[in-house]
Amino acid sequence: MNEILDKLNEEQIKPVMDTEGAVLVIAGAGSGKTRVLTSRIAYLVKEKDVSPRNVMAITFTNKAADEMKERLNVMLDDVEGMWVSTIHGMCTRILRQNIPFIGYDKNFTIYSDADKDRVLKRIFDGLQFDDEKFLKNAKWHISNAKMLGLPPKKYHEEMQDVKDIEKYCSFYELYEETLKASNALDFDDLLLKTRDILANFEEVRNYYSEKFRYVHIDEFQDTNAVQYEIVKLLVRNHGNLFVVGDDDQSIYGWRGAEIRNILDFENDFIGAKVYKLERNYRSTKRILSLANAIIKNNTERKKKVLWTANDDGVRVETYTASDETNEAMYAAVQIKSLLARGYHAGDFAVLMRINAISRVYEQEFIKYGIPYKVFGGFKFYERKEIKDLMAYFRILVNPLDTDAILRIINVPKRGIGEKTIELMLDYAKNKGMCLYDSISDIDELDLPPVTKGRINNFRQLIVSLIIDKETLGLKDLLGKVLEKTNYLSLFEADTEENYTKRANVGELQNSIEEFVKLNADAGLTDFLNSVTLSSDIDEMDDGDYVTLATIHAVKGLEFRSVFICGLEETVFPISRAGNKLSELEEERRLMYVAITRAEERLYITNAQSRYLFGERQFTVKSRFLSELAPELGLPAPKTKIGTDDGYIRRVEERKPAFGYNDEGADAPPRSFGGYSSAGAKRFSEAQKLKPQVQPDAFVNYTVGKKVRHAKFGEGTIVAIKGSGASKVADVAFKGVGVKSLSIKFAPMELLEK
Repeated sequence: MNEILDKLNEEQIKPVMDTEGAVLVIAGAGSGKTRVLTSRIAYLVKEKDVSPRNVMAITFTNKAADEMKERLNVMLDDVEGMWVSTIHGMCTRILRQNIPFIGYDKNFTIYSDADKDRVLKRIFDGLQFDDEKFLKNAKWHISNAKMLGLPPKKYHEEMQDVKDIEKYCSFYELYEETLKASNALDFDDLLLKTRDILANFEEVRNYYSEKFRYVHIDEFQDTNAVQYEIVKLLVRNHGNLFVVGDDDQSIYGWRGAEIRNILDFENDFIGAKVYKLERNYRSTKRILSLANAIIKNNTERKKKVLWTANDDGVRVETYTASDETNEAMYAAVQIKSLLARGYHAGDFAVLMRINAISRVYEQEFIKYGIPYKVFGGFKFYERKEIKDLMAYFRILVNPLDTDAILRIINVPKRGIGEKTIELMLDYAKNKGMCLYDSISDIDELDLPPVTKGRINNFRQLIVSLIIDKETLGLKDLLGKVLEKTNYLSLFEADTEENYTKRANVGELQNSIEEFVKLNADAGLTDFLNSVTLSSDIDEMDDGDYVTLATIHAVKGLEFRSVFICGLEETVFPISRAGNKLSELEEERRLMYVAITRAEERLYITNAQSRYLFGERQFTVKSRFLSELAPELGLPAPKTKIGTDDGYIRRVEERKPAFGYNDEGADAPPRSFGGYSSAGAKRFSEAQKLKPQVQPDAFVNYTVGKKVRHAKFGEGTIVAIKGSGASKVADVAFKGVGVKSLSIKFAPMELLEK
């Protein structure tokens, strides 16, 4: 057997050697799909004497494409002429040579999303429209039409029952005309124009089909309708198509990925061969058992069962916290324990369905000196919607804050244009004053009355909120900002992105509520100081950090230890999946992806109550916990999942699924108040992962004593909970507020005995 096949198992060898016709490889998580794909290409070149110029390999991220190129460079002496790229990269190369067929110049510009938004806004303003909701809806319809691969007239026919669809399609036509006049394409056009050229110009299609005799597609489950059409056109002349994917990891339906592409592959390519890779090299037997148990509940899938030669591994832990802070504190303590046993911060990931949940983890990790990075997104206080609202707060404290005014003077839209803002800035500079002063002097500027009116309205808004600041508490003040600015109107459309943004705003309300609870006499300035300090952890970002991420962001990655948090109805699975089978099955695939990121240790957590969308609610455990109960050795949850919003509103109705050890030596600290999968005793066992410090070491931590924390500086203990190694101290830090800290694990020292 040759050097290529020697590195493969029996399951992997078969598809690598099957070089002709259509081949589908169903590659389970951790089964070595990239090795199979690159080995197949190397086998074609080395053993079948196929020229690299006749091979194409397509994947869906630049990172994956680069990794594939690196592997092929090692495996092959010559890769010149081989196309290995993302599908958008491939389309761009085809269009640079062939776009004149449809009336564009080869030197076309590719517009970013921001460019696209500016063009749409310019068209909107040119039509003298003033309904911002219409613009939002028009943007959505244009994106939806392009995702479906439909031009304006066809889209109109498909959506004729939608209110105002004729107006939206007319707007779509104007947008297309504007792009063509500028010799420009947006990101979706790269796919659409390539499809159109291949479909309508036989000489172009024949050229590429003959050039690329062997076409390979990675992550095939992520293809949408237009991408699949392009692939079919490319292989029409020879039918040599090799696709690798996993229907159980199809998690991008919300952005157009079509799971039917992989499920119906044999119908599209009659005689196609199908191979399954079920051996997992990543995870322990216990983790894989859990993955198989969750995904078997889906009906729309190709049946397979992952197996491994790895050890059984440690048991999968579950933990039911009293609230989201307690849930995050549990994770922090487990991580600190394992760090003491030789794990590195980079071995851990905390995965969540929506990124609004990350804020409490950031808070707890800072408290315990755990380095972290929000992967595939921003730290909580760096997200746009949070920075917008914090800018409003900054102005209320300091109206001279020009940067804050520039950020929100037109958020939400108030019709105050860039030229007007430039004029006000010039006026302020010439007069030696700040931007807010020029707003107050707006009658002195040479501006149209309607523009002056808009600026005066903005000034009156800020003045009224400054007055509110003097009379309202922090939580009510945020509510008043949201009400008077109508800020949440920006996220009215029912989209994945808007759902997350609304949840983030709700999490800001939760953050304020927690701050006020611990710092009763603190004001807005104190809160802003606390936020500034808590966000400043750049010095910890040395490459060895805990990953905080949504599940979507870590597909393709793996970690020694994984926490999956927020297992509650309406959070995971997300609320809109409750009444639609296809969306519920995609949520279950997300859970499967999350489980299979773990190599050695897996923790699954939920909270009895959670603060989301501006209010605290008691929760119902996720149905996924019920489905996994037999594997986890848990009783089935006693709460019934309803068909409404999934939340239980009254305390009396809450029935915890797991036992609770209310007192006793093995109970967790009262500040945790959690429920573990084997009772609260398991938390105590987790504490023992680290060599125990004798309880006497904590006897001097008493109310009134001074401490120094690595992040927050000096503080005073104002309350003590628990005893011995389970002691938790509430410490008041100047300019930061009161923080609850596990004495055993927090990076702090006693300044006086």
